[in-house]
Amino acid sequence: MRSIIVAISFFLSFFTVSSQQTDNLFESANQLYNDGKYQEAINNYLKIIENGEHSASLYFNLGNAYYKLNRVAPSIYYYEKALQLSPNDSDITNNLLYAQNMTVDAIEVLPQTGFSKILQGLIGKVSYNTWAITSILCMLLFVITFLVYYFSSYQNKKRLFFIISITSLLFSLLSLIFAFTGYNYVNSKKPAIVFAKETGVNAEPNHRSNEIFVLHEGTKVNVEEEMGEWKKIKLADGKTGWLPSTEIKEIKDF
Repeated sequence: MRSIIVAISFFLSFFTVSSQQTDNLFESANQLYNDGKYQEAINNYLKIIENGEHSASLYFNLGNAYYKLNRVAPSIYYYEKALQLSPNDSDITNNLLYAQNMTVDAIEVLPQTGFSKILQGLIGKVSYNTWAITSILCMLLFVITFLVYYFSSYQNKKRLFFIISITSLLFSLLSLIFAFTGYNYVNSKKPAIVFAKETGVNAEPNHRSNEIFVLHEGTKVNVEEEMGEWKKIKLADGKTGWLPSTEIKEIKDF
């Protein structure tokens, strides 16, 4: 028993020290940033990531530091990573737009039409986690109101609570569907950022194939397929092609 207590105490003290070191490193990086020492700040932020720490604020600050150095690709890359963890943060969204204004490639997004546009707009209002929580809360409301309906002796109240319980059940099921749809949509995407200053996109996964278009640093693509050292990418305008894996960095790598 004593050995277990000692082990737990050691683990807790190690965790506390590690957390304190991370906090100190983060504060130090922030101070370096405020002093205009952006590369030194970046080095400290990256050390925190190497220690296994991930947070929207960490990636946001990294994006800001790279933006100050006019490093287009890494600034967009870390803003996008921050947005993955905090999708409704307006500061991240605004700074990402500023960084994207420095990119060379002007790619038009294919417009969605009809029911697909309406559905995707509705589901995308909040994260799939929020839809899942909403589903659970509505299910709890259904259980409570159904019990009140079942045990109530007043006819008017029974009718009211029956309507509320059925409505809650329907909202719960609908939110659950939205949660699964949102989860599948997010996980079907493998976004990446082009880090090469300029790279040719080929028709096939080899250097002998024709170059069909050119991309520049900071452009966002979606990885569709991998074959050896090549990745098939798709742009927002629907164009597809192959480029070397070393030319891009996937955003969802944590």
